[in-house]
Amino acid sequence: MGNFNNRILLEVIPLDNSKTVFTLNDYGKVELRLKELLDSRGMARNTLAEAIGTRFEVIDKWYKNKIEKLDLDILARICYVLDCSPADIIGYDK
Repeated sequence: MGNFNNRILLEVIPLDNSKTVFTLNDYGKVELRLKELLDSRGMARNTLAEAIGTRFEVIDKWYKNKIEKLDLDILARICYVLDCSPADIIGYDK
């Protein structure tokens, strides 16, 4: 089970039928930087949603860094409209 907001993953290692060991590992965090990108360009979330042909709620999740799975099609459309690369939107912090 993972908690990516706190940057901790729990790995369950069964020792036998009755005992479990939990190991905590810090792998860092992947963060979306769409908020900073849109704010610096003065573009509204609704404007971007209309430009890429998706719902406001989808862009709002990207804007608030609340997505659970990365939709590469949405990422490609955002990059096309904003004329940027995925590296401008996605960051990795250890």
